[in-house]
Amino acid sequence: MAGKTETAAPDPVAAHPRAGQARLLLIALALAGLLVAPMFLYPIFLMKLLAFALFASAFNLLLGYTGLLSFGHAAFFGGAAYFTAHAVKVWGWPPEAGILLGVAGAAGLGLVIGAIAIRRQGIYFAMITLALSQMFFFFCLQAPFTHGEDGIQSVPRGHLFGLIDLNRPMNMYYFVLAVFVIGLLIIRRFVNSPFGMILKSIRENEQRAISLGYSVQHYKLGAFVMSAALAGLAGGVKALIFQFATLTDVAWQMSGEVILMTLLGGIGTLFGPIVGAGLVVSLQNFLATSDFPVTIITGLVFMVCVLLFRRGLVGEFFATKLGRKLGFRSES
Repeated sequence: MAGKTETAAPDPVAAHPRAGQARLLLIALALAGLLVAPMFLYPIFLMKLLAFALFASAFNLLLGYTGLLSFGHAAFFGGAAYFTAHAVKVWGWPPEAGILLGVAGAAGLGLVIGAIAIRRQGIYFAMITLALSQMFFFFCLQAPFTHGEDGIQSVPRGHLFGLIDLNRPMNMYYFVLAVFVIGLLIIRRFVNSPFGMILKSIRENEQRAISLGYSVQHYKLGAFVMSAALAGLAGGVKALIFQFATLTDVAWQMSGEVILMTLLGGIGTLFGPIVGAGLVVSLQNFLATSDFPVTIITGLVFMVCVLLFRRGLVGEFFATKLGRKLGFRSES
């Protein structure tokens, strides 16, 4: 029977094998750079950058791939920091167990907050997450185990698996790097799974996804819990890096900061939040001793990026001829 046959759009990577090789080469170079970076830069700065890059990537999983803007992710990040710090310092747990507890606690918070928030959409969803996050902030302010405004200080890093001394900066750095890479691999696998494809369809046209028979609320909640758990992973690691957990970690400003990082780098991209986090953390680090307020500089950079780079820094690069030639897409 004669007729036209529809063909799928060619995959740029499949159509140009060299593009895929170029991408792998860039990733390999980036990993090699991270491996040798402590020889040239302060390890604590690098560890902070990796922790916040993971936090921004976890947030982007919700905003970039599901289309849900949360103003309450500080609750998961800071909550996990408190859980990890308390377990390691007071209960004497090993660092890996403390981090796992932080991830589980963040996932539990995500389940509760997400179950309430996903009943609404748009700005109402964002405001509910902000309100519930502030409720958790005041809980942390009053709860005895958090020590109020003093926070949990002098958190021991301990020995990883009872063998590796994390008090040594290089050991701690490579542990944080391993957690960061594992977190990114989890996000990439999640995004490219059938579950992730359904999330993208919900983001693009929720009503059509409902008409196809998908339980949209369950998929949204699953994405929310996964994002919260990964944010908790970043928060638990951060507590060990700086050896304390404070109210700053659960304050609403932390939620605003991770939104800024994601928007600067580019939502809906795997590498965008990493670049955004690197930019913000670098500005905070190198302007910390300056008399000029860091927030003003960050605000100016954000304004420039919004005006000139609507898709974010990485998103705009992906849209260029070079980015397309390398096979990059907005949803990596």
